[in-house]
Amino acid sequence: MFDVSGYRKGETGKPVNVPGDSAKASEVFNQSINCCPSILTGISRELRTEMNAIVAFTFLLNKGEYRNDENDELNRHIFSSCDKVISLLDNFLDFAIIDTGNSIPESRSCNPNEVLHDLFSEFREVLRHGEYNDLIFVSESQSVNNSQYILDMTRITRVIRNLFQIALSNTTTGYIKTGFELRKECLTFYILDSGKGFSKCREFLQSSDMEQSLKKFNDVFTAVSIALVRKLIQSMKASIRIECNGLSGSGIYFSVPARNSVETDHIINKYSNTMSTI
Repeated sequence: MFDVSGYRKGETGKPVNVPGDSAKASEVFNQSINCCPSILTGISRELRTEMNAIVAFTFLLNKGEYRNDENDELNRHIFSSCDKVISLLDNFLDFAIIDTGNSIPESRSCNPNEVLHDLFSEFREVLRHGEYNDLIFVSESQSVNNSQYILDMTRITRVIRNLFQIALSNTTTGYIKTGFELRKECLTFYILDSGKGFSKCREFLQSSDMEQSLKKFNDVFTAVSIALVRKLIQSMKASIRIECNGLSGSGIYFSVPARNSVETDHIINKYSNTMSTI
């Protein structure tokens, strides 16, 4: 079991330092995909492929020579290609924005139960599409007493959504499970699947040379998505690790510091009450 900061998990679950990994860890987080020729070439290729697919399927749909179920299938392909184009561009551009320092974390008081309930409902709707008949979604969470915590839920939900999409692309049958738990002022979120993407996800999560990783696993969508996940994790001063789930499935966990907003307000009020005018 590893994390992307250069640590291997020991049997006790505590990080065990791996000699010589500290320099590699710095490379992992400081690497920019904007300067990676394979990423840029791959993005260009994938965008052209999906745009050509959209044009071709739209042409067939407009011919009006197909049954209703065949038209539904064409519409599904068009929607899938559009979704891939939007997702790829969103992830790449957001990575570039964060990488240039033009994005600032926005932590606020929120109830993670409420936010993630809506997000998990969104995932259930996705899996109701006919192509996912052999796949189920399971969500679970430890009660956080409906308390308010200081969190950047915009970035957290973006990480979870990306990890869900990665799990979905690697899992055709079985399940995808997600949830979170609170321990020692830290919220840990997880995405587990019964798919076949562990080796690929581990490679991109721990990669210090994206060129070599793309030669090993030619999947620019996953590469860009995980690159954004790593950048978001770094910006929140969080941590992430990956485990093998079952034979070849992935279990990805990331932990974010969580301050109770009530306690924070109490500290602020405490110092405010000690102020005196001069």
